[in-house]
Amino acid sequence: MASFDDVTVLVPTYNEAETVGQVVDDFREVGFDDILVIDGDSTDETERVAADHGARVITQSGTGKGQAVREAVERHIDRTYILMLDGDATYHADDAEAMLEPLFDGNASHVVGNRFADLREDAMTQFNQIGNSIINWGFRAVHGDQIQDILSGYRAFTRASFHEMTLTADGFGIETEMAVECARRDIQTATAPITYYPRPSGSETNLRPVRDGGIIFLELFRQAKTNNPLFYFGSVGAVSTLTGLGVAVYVIVEWITVRVPHEILAVVAAAGVLFGVQLLMFGVLADLIYSLHSETMSRIESTMAIQQPGQMTSGVSHRRDSDRDRQTDSQRRGSRTESSRVDDNNERVSAASSDSNVEEKSHKEAAIPAELDSTQREGPEMTDGTNGNPRDGNNNTRESQ
Repeated sequence: MASFDDVTVLVPTYNEAETVGQVVDDFREVGFDDILVIDGDSTDETERVAADHGARVITQSGTGKGQAVREAVERHIDRTYILMLDGDATYHADDAEAMLEPLFDGNASHVVGNRFADLREDAMTQFNQIGNSIINWGFRAVHGDQIQDILSGYRAFTRASFHEMTLTADGFGIETEMAVECARRDIQTATAPITYYPRPSGSETNLRPVRDGGIIFLELFRQAKTNNPLFYFGSVGAVSTLTGLGVAVYVIVEWITVRVPHEILAVVAAAGVLFGVQLLMFGVLADLIYSLHSETMSRIESTMAIQQPGQMTSGVSHRRDSDRDRQTDSQRRGSRTESSRVDDNNERVSAASSDSNVEEKSHKEAAIPAELDSTQREGPEMTDGTNGNPRDGNNNTRESQ
C-alpha cells in the first residue's frame, strides 16, 4: 500500500520568502519527509528560509514555472507520486490526503484540486474569477473534458503519467498544458475538492492577470491544433468568412445607396470569404484524419491488450522449448563427449598395444642377430669337436714329422 513515503512534495517558488517556510512546516507536520523547493533564483531569501525549515532546495537552470516543474520531475525526483503546489501558502496540507487518495487507490493518474469547491473570501478577485470561468468553459468546449479548474496549482500525479506528456510551456501556461495533455492522451484524471485561502499579508503575487491570462488563452488555443483541429482551423476560418461577408455587405450597400464603388474593399471581402471557406474545409479534413487516427490507435491498443496474455503464454512455452532444446543439446554434447572419451581410451589402448607390439618386434629383431653371432661363435668349436681341432691336427702333424 502506497504511503506518504512514496510522495515528493514539489514547490516551485520565486520570491516567496514570506510564505515558503510555513508551507514546508505544514507538510512536514502531516508526515511528508521529501519536500523539494525548486527556486527561480529569487532575489529575497526564499532558498535560505526553505532550507532552514527542512526542505531540499535547488535552483532551477532556466526561468518560468513550467521550466521549473519539468526540470524538477525529470532530474531531481525519483519517487512514484508527486504532489505539486505553489509556495504562496494558498494551498494547505490538510487537503493532501484527498489529493493523493485517487492515486493510491489506482483510480487516477492525475488529480486536480478544485479551488471553487471552497473558495475563501478575498482568495481570488472578481476579475480573476471571471477569467478562470471563461478559460474553464473554453477548455470544456474545445477538449470535451470536464475538469472544473484547469488553472489550479494544486495537483497530484504519478511520475510515469508526467513522462507521457509533451510539455513545452515555460510560464504559468504549464497547468493548462498539463490539462490538455491529460485529455489528449486519455490519462485518467480526477478532481478533488480543496480549500483555496487568500495570500498572507506581506506577500506579493507573481501573477499578472492580463498578461498571464492572454498567455493561457493562446496556449489553450494552440493546444487545440492537435486535439481539436476542427475548432482550431474552423474558428479562424469562421472569423475570416464573417469578416469578408461584413465588408461585402458594406460595399454592396454603398453601391446601392450612394453609387460609390469600393473596388479595393470588394477585393478584400472576396479574399476574406475565400480564405475562410478554405480554412473551414481544411478543418473538416483535419478533423476527419484525426478521428481516423484516434480510432486506429484505439484498435491497435485494444489488440495489443488482448494479445498480451497470449504472447506471455507463448513466451513461456518458447522458453520451455528452448530449455528442452538446451537440455537435449547438452545431452547430445555429453554423449558425444563420452563417446569421444571412449574412442580416446580405445585409441590409447590400441596405441599402447601397437607400441608393445613394436617393442616386442624390435626385441625379437634384436635377438636374431645375437643368436646368429652366438651360432657363428659356436660353429668352429663344434668343428673342433667332430673333425678335430685344426690347431690340434696341425700340432699332431708337426709331432709326427
